[in-house]
Amino acid sequence: MQPLQRRAWWVGTALAFAVLGLQPSLANTPSNPTAASRSRVVYDSYILGPGDTLQIELLDIPDLSGTVSIGPDGTLYLPRLRALYVEGLTVEELRYFLTEQFMRYVRQPELYIRPVGYRPIRIYVGGEVKRPGYYTLSDAWELGSVSSEADAAIRASGGEQISSRPDSPATPGSGTSSSGGGITTFGAIFPTVFDAIRTAQGITPYSNLAEVQVTRRQPVSAGGGRIRTQLNFLTLITEGDESQNIRLFDGDVVSVAKSPVVLREQLLKAGQTNLTPQFIQVYVSGRVNTPGGVTLPQGSALNQALNLAGGPSLLRGKVEFIRFTREGELERRQFTYNPNAASDSTANPILMAGDIIRVQESALSASVTVMNELTGPFVGVYSLYSLFR
Repeated sequence: MQPLQRRAWWVGTALAFAVLGLQPSLANTPSNPTAASRSRVVYDSYILGPGDTLQIELLDIPDLSGTVSIGPDGTLYLPRLRALYVEGLTVEELRYFLTEQFMRYVRQPELYIRPVGYRPIRIYVGGEVKRPGYYTLSDAWELGSVSSEADAAIRASGGEQISSRPDSPATPGSGTSSSGGGITTFGAIFPTVFDAIRTAQGITPYSNLAEVQVTRRQPVSAGGGRIRTQLNFLTLITEGDESQNIRLFDGDVVSVAKSPVVLREQLLKAGQTNLTPQFIQVYVSGRVNTPGGVTLPQGSALNQALNLAGGPSLLRGKVEFIRFTREGELERRQFTYNPNAASDSTANPILMAGDIIRVQESALSASVTVMNELTGPFVGVYSLYSLFR
């Protein structure tokens, strides 16, 4: 660690203890910062990291002002101060920290910091969504503006702190903590939970939108670690409750719970929005009038797919239903076709994209098929012989 970075670490740690209300003599007592850090939860502060661009203005000193970016190693390079490690700080914490650093060169420095470019927002969407995984949401969130009221849902639901690292050394360059109560996004629009689920290709029939969990990092001065909250996201699409559609920051994790039963009403409601694709495609084969791919609205059942395929033939056997699960397993079942079966019943399941429906042969239709295969060549030879005669 370079001397300036080492000094920045000690100054930042001292500032953090001062803001947390700790006496300098208690700084070496692990139990005191632990309790203080755990008692303070920051819900919505933007945490700086590599790729963020900041406009730093030291009042009346243009030589020490300018626009700088945080490098891949989390450091900020400034005139006089050189390289300082600032990853993990909030904007307000950085302002306090740099003010302390500039005091060696400027008497009573007045410092102003404004983010002018945000790094790409990379989040993980998991649980019961169609395509879980990491997604980068960046280009679409660069223009516009948002109010400083953010993430009221986390605060209202009593965000639960699930881990912290108060016993570990503070990140080099840790500054004072911000006061909480919302952040200013300086002209940037951040994606929301709605955007995350939609980017993951929407929900499945088993998604439980009433139980969506969001996990988020905390600033170093607040103890580090992560906090999480539970959202009733279903109220957004049923009642328009925007408080459940919180903004997402880089590193957030969104997880949708799985229901043990199909939630058809929820699926139909979501299909009326752009949260999930409006249509799905399944494949119908066997004893139907028009076999092939069939496109249906979300929430459709098996009998609707058979009807769009021209309906089963008169001579038919049982219906075979095949589904490939995300766990890599094959779900296969057979049942007797019942045109009056209720939706989501055993004989009329709710469909998912990629399902396969096959109407099997009956004993009579199979016999006819075999006879045709056996007699077909002889009929052809006899017809050809008659033609030459």
